[in-house]
Amino acid sequence: MNSLKTNSSSTTSELDQNLELLRQTYLFAVVPLESLKVFAYLCTREKFKPGEYLIHQGEDDGQAFYVIDGQATLEREAGGSVQSVRQIKVGEFIGGMSLMGTMHRLYSIRAETETTCLILNREKFSRTMSKFQDLMPSFFKALVGQIDAWEKSFLSRRMNECSECLKQLGVSLL
Repeated sequence: MNSLKTNSSSTTSELDQNLELLRQTYLFAVVPLESLKVFAYLCTREKFKPGEYLIHQGEDDGQAFYVIDGQATLEREAGGSVQSVRQIKVGEFIGGMSLMGTMHRLYSIRAETETTCLILNREKFSRTMSKFQDLMPSFFKALVGQIDAWEKSFLSRRMNECSECLKQLGVSLL
């Protein structure tokens, strides 16, 4: 992995870019500008070469990723074989829930092309949240909204295709 640090050596334009990218995510879209600037500053950028893993199934890396450039594959290993689940594309925000607490990854993500991501880790997020505790209800509301939207979308696309899948749904009931 070739880490491109954006903290103390960052340019104003890169900080502004990070700010705009975070604004596009479901999790940070509702954060007031002054607080959002802090999160944007704490993000790093990292490039992954084709074949490198952004995340590994089973690990708790505590990171959220925004895909700036490139393409990756979401994979799941079971019974000794790896199954490709779907493509991860530019503009996707992955791992926001892992910022909130311990969460072992259910999937791996492997770069298909050179992939650049904006990354925020749980430690930096938590330290910042200790200073901006009034933001926590907004983050929970954003997560609940995302889970609800995901389940509604899944139901509208798959209701007639997979009766076994429907028996396993109800994530929004948690």
